[in-house]
Amino acid sequence: MSEKPVRLTEPPAGYAAWLTELKIRIHTAQQRATLAVNRELVLLYWQIGRDILARQAEQGWGAKVIERLAEDLRLAFPEMKGFSPRNLKYMRAFADAYPEFEFVQQAAAQLPWFHLCTLLDKLKTREERDWYLAQTVKHNWSRNILGMQIETRLLERSGKA
Repeated sequence: MSEKPVRLTEPPAGYAAWLTELKIRIHTAQQRATLAVNRELVLLYWQIGRDILARQAEQGWGAKVIERLAEDLRLAFPEMKGFSPRNLKYMRAFADAYPEFEFVQQAAAQLPWFHLCTLLDKLKTREERDWYLAQTVKHNWSRNILGMQIETRLLERSGKA
């Protein structure tokens, strides 16, 4: 039995080029949709973090509120991931590290959430985080590559520290 798909008719002239163009357009649309979803998620997480910071400052809420909030959000949105106490603490740390909405909207939202968590975990200063964020966007680093670049002190090796 042949492994090739059976062709009932020969494709019309120009069909192969058109199919290639359609595949490229579909792939591009998928990438844009993924980036748009990521951007909205990062902005949502920043807003949640900002709200947690504000309520803790204004009303003196302690860390236990985060555990309660995590459970309440998981119950309200059982199909969604991302509302663990640990992730809510990342949201708070993210909003604390990047208080300017414009920066989050324009720069930070270009990276996936766990890239941003890596920056928060591994770097102490805003300047370091900003530099690695910019390099990650520029070079399209995976999270593993980002972590490796931080661990091998790329910033210092490049003489820009």
